[in-house]
Amino acid sequence: MSTSSPEAVKKLLENMQTDLRSLSMECKKKFPPVKEAAESGIVKIKTIAARNTDILAALKENSSEVVQPFLMGCGTKEPKITQLCLAAIQRLMSHEVVSEAAAGNIINMLWQLMENGLEELKLLQTVLVLLTTNTVVHDEVLSKAIVLCFRLHFTKDNITNNTAAATVRQVVTVVFERMVAEDERFEGIVEQPPPVQGNTNRRSVSTLRPSAKDAYMLFQDLCQLVNADAPYWLVGMTEMTRTFGLELLESVLNDFPGVFLQHQEFSFLLKERVCPLVIKLFSPNIKFRQGSSSAASPAPVEKPYFPICMRLLRVVSVLIKHFYSLLVTECEIFLSLLVKFLDGEKPQWLRAVAVESVHRLCVQPHLLRSFCQSYDMKQHSTKVFRDIVNALGSFIQSLFIVPNASNAAAVSAPAGELKALWMCSSPDSSLRSGVSGALTTQAAFEYRGTWIPLMTVSVQGSAKATYLEMLDKVEPPSIPEGYAMSVAFSALLDLVRGITSMIERELAAEEEAAAQFREAHPDQEWKPQAVSFVSGAHLVWEEMVSACWCGLLAALSLLLDASTDETATENILKAELTMASLCGRLGLVTPRDAFITAICKASLPPHYALTVLSSNAANLSSKAYSIQGQSVQIISPSSESHQQVVAVGQPLTAQPQGTVVLTAKNIQCMRTLLNLAHCHGAVLGTSWQLVLATLQHLVWILGLKPGVGGALKPGRAVEGPSTVLTTAVMTDLPVISNILSRLFESSQYLDDVSLHHLINALCSLSLEAMEMAYGNNKEPSLFAVAKLLETGLVNMDRIEILWRPLTGHLLEVCQHPNSRMREWGAEALTALIKAGLAYKHDPPLAQNQRLQLLLLNPLKELSNVLQADIRQKQLESVLQILQSQGDCLGPGWPLVLGVIGAIRNDQGESLIRTAFQCLQLVVTDFLPTMPCTCLQIVVDVAGSFGLQNQELNISLTSIGLLWNISDYFFQRGEAITQELEREEEALQKQAQEKGETLNRPFHPAPPFDCLWLCLYAKLGELCVDPRPAVRKSAGQTLFSTIAAHGTLLQQPTWHIVVWKVLFQLLDCVRTSSTTADKEKIESGGGNILIHHSRDTAEKQWAETWVLTLAGVARIFNTRRYLLQQLSDFFEAWEVLLNHIQSAALSKNNEVSLAALKSFQEILQIVTPVKDSDKAGDALAAMGVPPVLIDPLSASGPGRPLVRSDSLVERLTRYNGAEMQAPPPGEESALEDSALWWSAWNTWYRTGTDSTRPPSGPAEKFSFIPSQPFLTALIQIFPALYQHIKANFSMEDLKKLGVILHGAVSVPISSDASPFILPSYTEAVLTSLQEAVLTALDVLQKAICVGPENLQVMYPAIFEQLLLFVEFSCKPPQYGRMETKHVANAKYNQIQLFAPAEWVALNYVPFAERSLEVVVDLYHKTACHKAVINEKVLQNIIKTLRMPLGLKYACPSESTWKLAVSSLLKVLSIGLPVARQHASSGRFDTMWPELANAFEDFLFTKSVPPDNLSIQEFQKNEAVDVEVVQLISTEILPFANFIPKDFVGQIMAMLNKGSIHSQSPSFTEAEIDVRMREEFSKVCFETLLQFSFSNKVSTPQEGYISRMALSVLLKRSQDVLRRYVDDERLSGRCPLPRQQVTEIIFVLKAISTLMDSLKKTQPENVDGNTWAQVIALYPTLVECITCSSSEVSAALKEALGPFKDFMQPPISKVQNGES
Repeated sequence: MSTSSPEAVKKLLENMQTDLRSLSMECKKKFPPVKEAAESGIVKIKTIAARNTDILAALKENSSEVVQPFLMGCGTKEPKITQLCLAAIQRLMSHEVVSEAAAGNIINMLWQLMENGLEELKLLQTVLVLLTTNTVVHDEVLSKAIVLCFRLHFTKDNITNNTAAATVRQVVTVVFERMVAEDERFEGIVEQPPPVQGNTNRRSVSTLRPSAKDAYMLFQDLCQLVNADAPYWLVGMTEMTRTFGLELLESVLNDFPGVFLQHQEFSFLLKERVCPLVIKLFSPNIKFRQGSSSAASPAPVEKPYFPICMRLLRVVSVLIKHFYSLLVTECEIFLSLLVKFLDGEKPQWLRAVAVESVHRLCVQPHLLRSFCQSYDMKQHSTKVFRDIVNALGSFIQSLFIVPNASNAAAVSAPAGELKALWMCSSPDSSLRSGVSGALTTQAAFEYRGTWIPLMTVSVQGSAKATYLEMLDKVEPPSIPEGYAMSVAFSALLDLVRGITSMIERELAAEEEAAAQFREAHPDQEWKPQAVSFVSGAHLVWEEMVSACWCGLLAALSLLLDASTDETATENILKAELTMASLCGRLGLVTPRDAFITAICKASLPPHYALTVLSSNAANLSSKAYSIQGQSVQIISPSSESHQQVVAVGQPLTAQPQGTVVLTAKNIQCMRTLLNLAHCHGAVLGTSWQLVLATLQHLVWILGLKPGVGGALKPGRAVEGPSTVLTTAVMTDLPVISNILSRLFESSQYLDDVSLHHLINALCSLSLEAMEMAYGNNKEPSLFAVAKLLETGLVNMDRIEILWRPLTGHLLEVCQHPNSRMREWGAEALTALIKAGLAYKHDPPLAQNQRLQLLLLNPLKELSNVLQADIRQKQLESVLQILQSQGDCLGPGWPLVLGVIGAIRNDQGESLIRTAFQCLQLVVTDFLPTMPCTCLQIVVDVAGSFGLQNQELNISLTSIGLLWNISDYFFQRGEAITQELEREEEALQKQAQEKGETLNRPFHPAPPFDCLWLCLYAKLGELCVDPRPAVRKSAGQTLFSTIAAHGTLLQQPTWHIVVWKVLFQLLDCVRTSSTTADKEKIESGGGNILIHHSRDTAEKQWAETWVLTLAGVARIFNTRRYLLQQLSDFFEAWEVLLNHIQSAALSKNNEVSLAALKSFQEILQIVTPVKDSDKAGDALAAMGVPPVLIDPLSASGPGRPLVRSDSLVERLTRYNGAEMQAPPPGEESALEDSALWWSAWNTWYRTGTDSTRPPSGPAEKFSFIPSQPFLTALIQIFPALYQHIKANFSMEDLKKLGVILHGAVSVPISSDASPFILPSYTEAVLTSLQEAVLTALDVLQKAICVGPENLQVMYPAIFEQLLLFVEFSCKPPQYGRMETKHVANAKYNQIQLFAPAEWVALNYVPFAERSLEVVVDLYHKTACHKAVINEKVLQNIIKTLRMPLGLKYACPSESTWKLAVSSLLKVLSIGLPVARQHASSGRFDTMWPELANAFEDFLFTKSVPPDNLSIQEFQKNEAVDVEVVQLISTEILPFANFIPKDFVGQIMAMLNKGSIHSQSPSFTEAEIDVRMREEFSKVCFETLLQFSFSNKVSTPQEGYISRMALSVLLKRSQDVLRRYVDDERLSGRCPLPRQQVTEIIFVLKAISTLMDSLKKTQPENVDGNTWAQVIALYPTLVECITCSSSEVSAALKEALGPFKDFMQPPISKVQNGES
């Protein structure tokens, strides 16, 4: 109920009346005046109550009177009465009905009571009520009241003292509260400032208002009192203590800072009175040093007094807290003092309270900031803030380094034992529970044997002091062990927490403002202008951090090392973490790195060699700083910490070290490190390196290994002999691994710069790991690579900015010699590329070509790595990319193809196989999706697979792919052409702009044609691959593609195809073939056998040459009409012919034969195939398996083969089978004579070179062309001739002859002879011989129908044929080669000679056929001028003379028989002609030849063979007879046209024939037959016939007869004489049978002659003849003695006719004489 409410007033009146009544009752007896006063008081009250409405106001007005009775009552000094009165007075006061006067009276009365020592507590109560309920008391009255309280404070009674102390405090408070209230009342009233006097001193209070004045006086006197001076205002003070004075001062300063800050007068007091006072009072503490002897100092040093010192520190705290801005200089002094009190030399309690005071400062960050601004940032000023921090740091260090007596005993057991206990602790004690077992887990710090327990001193962020609050203690308390450390520790933590949170709040506000500004004005640069950001705020923050970081770091590192309590460790780490983060945000690199280094070091085992950290620490320790002359080093962690070991592992270092130990604290630090990286990654910058290096080492020691995607997973349970993990850690590992992954995932929230820092750090880490992994096969650390991968994967959305550094580094990793390292590098790189391509970028990759190329580029770079495992990985990923993104690679195709094609022969099969899989996929699925410009690359790549030599099957398959590609070109031709031409235009434009010429292969050709040309060129390269199978396949493919798709090419392109592709290929093949190795290739491994026709490189190349030449020829044939439009077709034709020629002259039968096939093809002659002599037989003869028969000879569509029986007919119809009819109107082109003559020249050169016999002695290796080759060569001529016959000259004919002759002369190798030679019984021509005759036949037919001038060629043809005829007896020699003549080994006695020998052919059938041809031809041409002029007949006879002469000695019997019959035929035609032209003398030379021929034949020197049967002999004799008959019918009758000598020779011959002489070998039985009686007879008859022909028409004839007779007679005479002689000699022995026969024959002849002579008219017989006849007689007579009866009989006949000569002599009378 309010004191002014009616009820309260009523109650008050009643109470007052009751009080007065009680008073009057008490004083009735002893104190009557009081009683009266009381009673009048009752009346007075009643009156007031009755008269006034505002009773309280009236009461107040009359309060002096109202109070009077009570005051009098107090004056009685009667305790009961006094108590009653004081209670009544208090009641009045509480209703505020006491006026100023009354109050003064009351105070005076109380003073008296005080002096009398009565009712002290009641007094205090009354004063308090009086002063607190109203403001009526001021000035002297007030001061008196206050003094009263003070006086009571110093009584003997403890209760009173304490109550008085409390009252004083309250009163002082009230005084100041009044002033505050007064200020509030006058707030807003602007007062005239008082005139400023020169020296403002205490008299200046006149300017203050009443309450302020009281307060001022009071405060001033308190200072006086503390300083032990007399008070000015508090008159009547008797005694005072400093402690109480300081407490009052402190409370006023603490509770009413506003008063001092608003009123100058009070500020003045602070500066002038309080601060000097404090400094003065501090002096004993400053000077005092613990343990210094007082004797040494001249004046005794006053000892520091705990109560005062402690209170002074409290005052200082308050001063600094509230009036720092007023007392900047003074505060500097106070703070320096504080710092000094922390000194090790000061007493423990002083240090403790000083630490508490410092702690109080540490929880006020704004204050600390002000220090920094006011001192540290000013020149020539103490660096107060820095000193405070450093002092704390040194303080903490000093606690460890200089242990007191009290802590010396704290270590209950030597460190070693403790450690042992820890090591034995049960393995499953988890990280959190600390150490189980015998040890109590008190939180403590332990460092180098110093053990300091840690106690909870205050809630974080508030400095609840213990010793600063001990106001009742007089003696310094004993400080428990660890207290100072605990406070200092809290102070450190609070300092860090305060500063960092303050700065971070302000930073955040600034950033927010910046963000808002940017939203509003996106185009302008933001500058902090807002009031909240004092210009230079950043400078202040930076200065604060710079000032404190060294000290903080030193202290925190030491504490961290010493901490044994998890929570403490956590707090220290948190502090280091927040500092690091703050430094990072402020861009202070050195401190940031230093804090991070500290955390890193703490994470690793002690003394762990990690270069990044040690180099950093070295920088720091060089910054040793000194505090008040005492040098403080940053202490490096000691290994003595007693920690629970949770893991043992291998250190990650290049040099092998032992195992290292990880403790629970290490793991805790590691978590902090992870936390730092996770939450503050953006400010780490270059320190990422430190963080990551440390994490890498920890991960290594814990045995975490990277898994898919780069996440680290705990490795296998047993990572190595040395990795031991407790269960505690085992449960933690997944968490750590998870945090690690999250850490890198969170890199997606970093800004670009920070991200780059992270990447750079990972790269340099990885470089170190690579360094380390060099030269040893230790497991490398894959941490960095794995994390690069993780970072890349989570930052796909901005991959461009980090792609280059990321992949650039991974590429280096891929080249590392350590396989595990490489493997991961490749894994990471390929995973990134695949992820990059699969990621949904914005804009999509298809529209962002640059990005796509960027992503694919590293894949291409991998091709430069030589290691197979990397390439394998690369190619596998290409395969995956193709499978997943093949459709949208677009501009990336060249890169992908580049990768597929980057194969080398040294790479091994599996790589090439993988790459090839990719290529197959591309060709089968992706050709349509790629830009056409890449098709050329596809061709190149496919080609390079063909050329690789690791895997033959791939080479062959890739040729198949090239065929597929060509098919694709063909099908999509139009689309490709359009796209390529668009592209070309664009390129052309670019080139023009740059002023360059467009440079691409095969440039002038249009782009689509270029594509084809590239394909052809590739196949061309493959056609000269070292492997025969590849060459074969490529060749077939090349020619097939040109054949199938060549029509697409434009005319000019054909020029390039011919010259750049086909001829170039032919050149290469020719070169390779001619230089190929002739060594035998051993059969390949396993069971592959190489056929003997392919067992040298040379033979294998031969096959290639064959294929290539055939292919080119076919193209020339099928595309003739296209090619002929080329300007340089003739040159091309020449070159082709040249190739054909060189192939034909190759020393390889297969090649040479094939060359001719190609020759035939381009001349458009269909290869003749004869049933009996198929090409297969011919090839088989050379030992070539028939499979290889050239495709030219195989019938194919569009190649009707004309089969006809006559070879000639077939050849003359050659043009009936042209492969491809040319377009109409171009047939004439085929007849272009230049082309044909060019072909003829080639044919001639080929023929000449191939048939020219080797000169010099036969070399073992001299090459001899094969029969099929020669046959084919000759077979070409007839067709060729058809086109050149118009200008075919004698010269050419001669050339032809040489070749024909040469060809026929070539022997066959004996191993081939069984296939080519007919069996010896048949007389068959070889196909070569047939061809030769055909060629001549074609010629003679042409001459026959041709114009006159051609006929001069007849003789040459004869000559040629006659040469061949000679072969029957004299086989041709081939150079100086030794040949066995088949024909000599008659009757199948032939042997197959040693393989290297050569067999000459059986030329007999050939010669005989030639002879038939000669006869035939002569038959037709005998009368031709040329034939006559060139003495053809003579030549024929001359030639026949040889077989005729040899007769039985001829190699074949048929020969001479044929010769005879031919001679007869020829003569029957030729002799009339000869006679006709006798006069011209053209035949003069023929006759002797003829005579010789007859002579040689009829009287041959050869002996008939023994086994000649009689029938045969008779047949032969008949032939002889035929010849004689010819003489008698065709020659002798025309003797007058015939030279005499000839006739003489004939006569002599007949003569010789008629007188028989036979060989002596005949048996008796056969003698009749063998005597050739028939022949003799005919001869004789002919002789005789011509001896006595009745009609001597000419003297010539007579001459013949005479000659004949004399010959006959001479012969008879000779025979008889010899007989007689022989008979005489032989005595009894009969003569040989033949001689007898001969003599009988002669005798018979003589008788015949005699008969004839008788019949002839005498005038016809020459006298000479008679004489010869008569001369015979004596000889005949002599024969009479012979013994043989047959001779006698014959002699008788012969002698008989002589009777006619027996006439008497006729006497002639001459000159009259008788």
